[in-house]
Amino acid sequence: MSFTLTLLAWSTTLIAGYVLIQSLAYQLDVGVTHGAGPRDNERPLGKMAGRSRRALDNLGQTYAVFVALSLALELSGRADGLSFWGGQLYFWARWVYLPSYLIGVPYVRSLCWLVSVLGLALMFFAVVI
Repeated sequence: MSFTLTLLAWSTTLIAGYVLIQSLAYQLDVGVTHGAGPRDNERPLGKMAGRSRRALDNLGQTYAVFVALSLALELSGRADGLSFWGGQLYFWARWVYLPSYLIGVPYVRSLCWLVSVLGLALMFFAVVI
């Protein structure tokens, strides 16, 4: 399997990690009984549950672009060093983004986001150039 498809397959662990952390933080915040119910009367989230929810939402905003670029690289046969580093930057920056957001380290979360977007840009340029 190509590197692009391998990284795309491994990116499912990224989604799973974000969802698992968000789910655990939510359950700890609101309790298992409320979490297992229909959540009709949603209450405001605490700090960790809110941060993990926002981190998951943020990942969702870029993940579709990563998938589309990965598939475009694979189908076009244009995967090269530029796309390799772009995919790596995106993948690993998104892994660092989650704990940096949860811990609340100033500027690190924003830097991680910027690095991940740079990775997407490198993948984009590998497809179109």
